[in-house]
Amino acid sequence: MSEFLYLYHPVEPATWFYLSSLLTIGLYFKFSRLWSVRNLDLLLLILLAPGLLFVHYGRRLDENAARMSTAVASGLEQLEDGLVAGVADPATVDSRATTSPSVEGPKPRLEDTESSHESSLEQTQGRNDAAETSAVAPGSDALTTDVTKPQTVRTRGQRIQKYGYVWLFGMGMLLLIRLLADPTMVRRPLLEPNLSVGGLVFIGCSLFVFLMANVISRPVDVVMTVASDSQENNVDEIDNLRSKAEGPGYALLARMPWAARKTFAVLGHLTILVGMVLVGYRHFDSIVMGVGAAVLYLMLPYTALMTNEIKHVLPGACLVWAILCYRKPLAAGTFLGLAGGMTYYSLFLLPLWLSFYWARGLLRFSAGVLLALFVLTFVLFSSDDFLLNLRLMFGLIRPAMDPAMDGLRGLWDQNLGGWNTHYRIPVLAAFVAISCSMALWPAQKNLGTLLSCSAAVMVATQFWHGYGGGTYMAWYLPLLLLTIFRPNLEDRVAVMVLTEGWLPKRLGRSKLVSRAAQAVVGF
Repeated sequence: MSEFLYLYHPVEPATWFYLSSLLTIGLYFKFSRLWSVRNLDLLLLILLAPGLLFVHYGRRLDENAARMSTAVASGLEQLEDGLVAGVADPATVDSRATTSPSVEGPKPRLEDTESSHESSLEQTQGRNDAAETSAVAPGSDALTTDVTKPQTVRTRGQRIQKYGYVWLFGMGMLLLIRLLADPTMVRRPLLEPNLSVGGLVFIGCSLFVFLMANVISRPVDVVMTVASDSQENNVDEIDNLRSKAEGPGYALLARMPWAARKTFAVLGHLTILVGMVLVGYRHFDSIVMGVGAAVLYLMLPYTALMTNEIKHVLPGACLVWAILCYRKPLAAGTFLGLAGGMTYYSLFLLPLWLSFYWARGLLRFSAGVLLALFVLTFVLFSSDDFLLNLRLMFGLIRPAMDPAMDGLRGLWDQNLGGWNTHYRIPVLAAFVAISCSMALWPAQKNLGTLLSCSAAVMVATQFWHGYGGGTYMAWYLPLLLLTIFRPNLEDRVAVMVLTEGWLPKRLGRSKLVSRAAQAVVGF
């Protein structure tokens, strides 16, 4: 980032959390309505950050322990090499032993010997502390200055990570309850941000430039560094390791070059922001609410920590644009199919969306989903191990149960002291039940229920996600923010907003109002 701004240093995640929380309260908190649902939603959003910070700093400690272990191992090797060299060349040892000063000075006193011995011990201890500190990554010295053994650092980091995942699990439960209760909230007063549209746009553009510059200037990750330094026949093995570490999904995303990953990350976040603004303008009839939701997305600590994760942001961008294009079932189905192809967890939204279009637009929506999945499968056909990659794309594998063999991470990682993997079975069964129940509940689905229930299903995926569940917030965070800022959308049902044929036809506003009145009287 210093190449873009003179003497700029990236903000630490904890500092970003404090500053963004204060800015969030100042811009969106309703001081005149202290007990409003908006204030409760802001509190839930702010409380997501401590879990992410625990996970982030726990991983940093774990990485520091690995560096310290490497430094200690290299030091022992150098010591062994020196001893072997000394034994191999006894003349050097004899010369050192027979060498004596030409003039023998006065013998030191006992007090001087003890004091010099103590001072030498202090200097040695200081050098050891400095060596241990130098083995720690920049910006995390305060976390490891009181630790002297790599194993102790690793244990501490793993314990902190476990606390973070447990925190995210608990906050996910609260968010799930909030989203499932959202369809029952009929009264939704228009609570605009405490700043004008111009001020919000300025803050949003500034935050976007800073965050995306951090993505561009971020160094290459460890896996890509190893891949560039290794032989050509080892690149495929490294790609397979990355695919295993990130879990099932679209294989080409894991094998994407580092520069392309950065580019798609920037474009993905930009697509999310533009989609949220357009949803507010077109469907909420208030561009202020769309801009407010987009700026709040940029301010959250999650966006600062996970800006470069394309497996997070690309499915989230597709889901936002599926909501934006809900009046065009073919386009909405295409975006949902793209999201489901990149991460099969999004396919669990199909019962909800199919029931929304059941009265009108079902065939067009289904055609869009199948078209997107067919295109992604066709692109995948040129890759190696097509059948295996196809199974990973659609999740047609047994549930991962062995942490060592399947590479489970997060709350199910046994190295962190996580939960027994057999508990994933009842959690997965409960998730499937929730996903399928969306076909029947709520009985009357509108755009508001489509938003909240889609966010609820994607929140529920975090509970059984075996590869860092709880941290994939981009799958539901934009939908959650739009749910928080949305007005009453009970009149936006498929029968009223969709045309009867495949070709798009513009419905007049008077016709929409008349249909809405008929629907209200009929229901």
